[in-house]
Amino acid sequence: MDFSLSSVGMKLVKALADAVQPAGDSPTLRLFSLLEVIAAQDRLFSLQSLVEATGLPKPTLHRMLQQLEGAALLQREGDGRHYSTGVRLRRLAETLLLNNTFHGARHRVLRALVDEIGESCNITALAGGEVVYLDRVETAAPLRFTLQPGSRVPAHVSASGKIFLSQMAPAQRTRLLAEVPLERCTEKSLTALGALEAELKAVRKAGYATDREEFLPGLVCVAVPVPTPEKSGRSSLCVALQAPVMRVPLDKALGLLPALRRAADALGRLEANAQEPVGPTPSKTTKRGAR
Repeated sequence: MDFSLSSVGMKLVKALADAVQPAGDSPTLRLFSLLEVIAAQDRLFSLQSLVEATGLPKPTLHRMLQQLEGAALLQREGDGRHYSTGVRLRRLAETLLLNNTFHGARHRVLRALVDEIGESCNITALAGGEVVYLDRVETAAPLRFTLQPGSRVPAHVSASGKIFLSQMAPAQRTRLLAEVPLERCTEKSLTALGALEAELKAVRKAGYATDREEFLPGLVCVAVPVPTPEKSGRSSLCVALQAPVMRVPLDKALGLLPALRRAADALGRLEANAQEPVGPTPSKTTKRGAR
């Protein structure tokens, strides 16, 4: 497997070199800068690759990696030389998403979507090889599949999971799928890697994904990505509907895509606004008191 840094990786590592140089910041912030860079990558890092790319002393980077590994924020891979995000860091990210201060606004968007289409809907994120439900609103219809926020579904049998997988770089997806067995949840689950890759190619082209009774018998799902302001274009959230196939066959579910996309756009605006700086922007000049 190729662990060399891409051009994007080189730029991010250069940013790390600037961030971790002593300039009045604390050791804690320098560790955080290192975490930011590693978490943003779709490949593994080695100590030597960081040394070569940043020019920072090897003992310094080694000490930082040891501290982060000891805190379970990073983990060492099987070859003993490469690192990836640790369990504690991933759980922290999940907790922040679940308890986001914008949860109320997101929930209102989801509630409006369910009121419009009459079926249960979720907001989801990827956590390792699983999809986690950050929020969910159930339909009032008596026949429904009840799942709670915090529930997890294997990515390969989830409509949202297929979107997240389809956005990954091939090396990252190969690494993830090598660690997570393609479990057969129903007779329709995709458990052959070739079949899953063909499905993901179709998902990238279509811009949406489906679960055709692959997770639970009788359950059909359709998901779309939430637009992101990030330059990578990789969405970290999806919005999805779930319904009994006897009430909502797949063709009817696909007819609800416009409503799903409107909700996804609304969620994307919320996320973009949340990233804007808070407070007034200082003006360059003032009309009074200027010298």
